[in-house]
Amino acid sequence: MQIDLAPLIFELCAIIISAAILGTLFLYACQPIILAYIAAGMLIGPHGLNLVTSAENITQIGNLGVILLLFLIGLNLQPKKLLSLFKESAIITLGTCAFFFLITLLFCVSIQLSVIDAIIVAAAMMFSSTVIGLKLIPTTTLHHKRMGEVITSILLVQDILAISVIIFFNMGDGNIMLLSFVFMLGKFAMLCLLAFMGVRFLILPLFRRFDVIQEYSFVTTLAWCFFWAELSHQVGLSYESGAFIAGISIAVSQVSQAISVHLKPLREFFLILFFFAIGARMTLDQANIYVLWGGVFGVILVAVKAWGFSKALSLAKEKDSMNRELSARLSQASEFSFLVAYAAMQANLLSPDAALFIQVATMTTFIVSTYWVVKRFPTPISTVSKLRQD
Repeated sequence: MQIDLAPLIFELCAIIISAAILGTLFLYACQPIILAYIAAGMLIGPHGLNLVTSAENITQIGNLGVILLLFLIGLNLQPKKLLSLFKESAIITLGTCAFFFLITLLFCVSIQLSVIDAIIVAAAMMFSSTVIGLKLIPTTTLHHKRMGEVITSILLVQDILAISVIIFFNMGDGNIMLLSFVFMLGKFAMLCLLAFMGVRFLILPLFRRFDVIQEYSFVTTLAWCFFWAELSHQVGLSYESGAFIAGISIAVSQVSQAISVHLKPLREFFLILFFFAIGARMTLDQANIYVLWGGVFGVILVAVKAWGFSKALSLAKEKDSMNRELSARLSQASEFSFLVAYAAMQANLLSPDAALFIQVATMTTFIVSTYWVVKRFPTPISTVSKLRQD
């Protein structure tokens, strides 16, 4: 049977062309280019001109960018340092998540969402975006400075919590969820052990034998990333968790830095698709009062998260100058918000109004926090030359 690839090729061409055109216009207008990718999704996606008829395929392809992003982070983290960071960031992460949960819950109850809806929305909105948080931080800061270490550890702990929330909605029982969480940690530890053994007895010997062939190092490393990402998914964890495990397992190799440089353009391509898919999934054609409330709360949440992280980091004795910047970089909701909403709707626990509220609030935080960071702090995509760093 012959498979017609023409529609997919057409859609990819339309995405890249529209992203380039809107990216040019946004840069001329001194606007963050990430927002151009989201706008392209809204413009030509299923709820716009419908040149891309379904956001699902593009979403799956775009998720490869997130996988590569987590893999590259792992490549630049030494395992011993990672363990110490987890210890430091766990209390900060748990405390801030609980605070954001409570604020969101109170707001949702005040706008007359049901208690169940309010709890689910609160669970969805208490995390920060791994993609935006790490995309907007300069590579030198991410890999070699205290701020990069702290933001990475906080986001990784949040990712574990977000996966736990999704498991809870899939299981629907608190006791089963607790047991699943324990099993999840056990699986994560086991995968780490196997990955480090694989690097020591397989990958490093291969690198030593064939390191003069650059293409071999590139494709082998990429295969290692996707192997552990898929294995992680098969055992009930996330693709991103497996990619991160693959990255930190190779971080002990001297070739890790060279690989990181070669993979960056590939990561950027897939992240364009990721942000496009976020815009393409927006369904504002059934707008109601909860669209307005979602936009209002998105603005409020950015301020609340910035204040909450600032206070928590101050209590942890971090420097004030770093606290202000780090709080801004963590002030948005997460891409996991969409996944939590989807899991809750699949379990028939979330109403359409609450799902719409989550979509709009999350997108609003993306836009507001991105503007804030790009206009005030160093980023690789800043429109201000003195703030453009990579």
